[in-house]
Amino acid sequence: MTRARQALSTTARALVAPGKGILAADESTGTMTKRLEAVGVESSEAARRRFRELLFTAPEAETHISGVILYDETLRQEASDGTRFAELLAGRGMIPGIKVDTGAKPLAGAADETVTEGLDGLRERLAEYRELGARFAKWRAVIAIGHDRPSRYAISANAHALGRYAALCQEAGVVPIVEPEVLMDGDHTLERSEEVTQATLRAVFRELLDQRVVLEGIVLKPNMVLSGYSCPQQASVHDVAERTLAVLRRVVPAAVPGIAFLSGGQSDALASAHLNAMNTIGDVPCELSFSYGRALQAAPLQAWSGHEENVRAAQSTFAHRARCNGEARRGRYSEELERAHAA
Repeated sequence: MTRARQALSTTARALVAPGKGILAADESTGTMTKRLEAVGVESSEAARRRFRELLFTAPEAETHISGVILYDETLRQEASDGTRFAELLAGRGMIPGIKVDTGAKPLAGAADETVTEGLDGLRERLAEYRELGARFAKWRAVIAIGHDRPSRYAISANAHALGRYAALCQEAGVVPIVEPEVLMDGDHTLERSEEVTQATLRAVFRELLDQRVVLEGIVLKPNMVLSGYSCPQQASVHDVAERTLAVLRRVVPAAVPGIAFLSGGQSDALASAHLNAMNTIGDVPCELSFSYGRALQAAPLQAWSGHEENVRAAQSTFAHRARCNGEARRGRYSEELERAHAA
């Protein structure tokens, strides 16, 4: 393996190190505005910076957080003491990353389907982001399930974009997080979710191989196989774990160092429980980790609510959620651990 490939592999493995996972703090300004306003905080550059700073400086955050995905604004920001966020995170042993896609847009010729954009100028942006301290990147493709959806066209278009993005990342010495998210909005069954997730991942790995992406130097960020949120028959935690692992065993090549699941709208506790179940079943294809946004941030955001006197409480809440998921990585999450913080 060349030195460049080895560096990518080392970073990828560090992102999915045992007992650790990734904090997705890459919400766009629009999304972050909605979340801040929901807890009574007026969105501003200062407010967004302050909330993210309290997460990044939470005591012992590095115990269970391996890396942090940042938004363009956040990568360029500084902490209260003038330290750039990328330097602050790296100094604490958390790898800085960056979201590089520009969002899902309507896919021409496919009603109600989307393709993620952002390839134009990506080579130049990656070079700048690496100079600013980013060592990995993220690109999210969105696949919706519905009547006659997804089409093979939509899956193919998104898989191709993910492959091009990943190849450009590795060219720049940046580890790509490959995120093909099959949305769980709708009333589809667990079986339908499994079918679409498997088809999507097969297409993605075909593109990654065709575009000469080094699989040892990526992290896969897929959805779990869940019943549609409106489905009358909701699968048990055990069934979700079994079906998700079955898909991964069939589709994910052994060279991939790790999988960091997205939470996809699950409750905090359920996201931890599903991850824990997968790590207790055994015979897992690779490291099974997490890359959670709302499932790590919602509780501390509520605890903070824009008040400086609440910073310590918010950091304690964040540390608890990080610990719950870190323990789930080892199959040691429990209801008792979940209740410990409240007690």
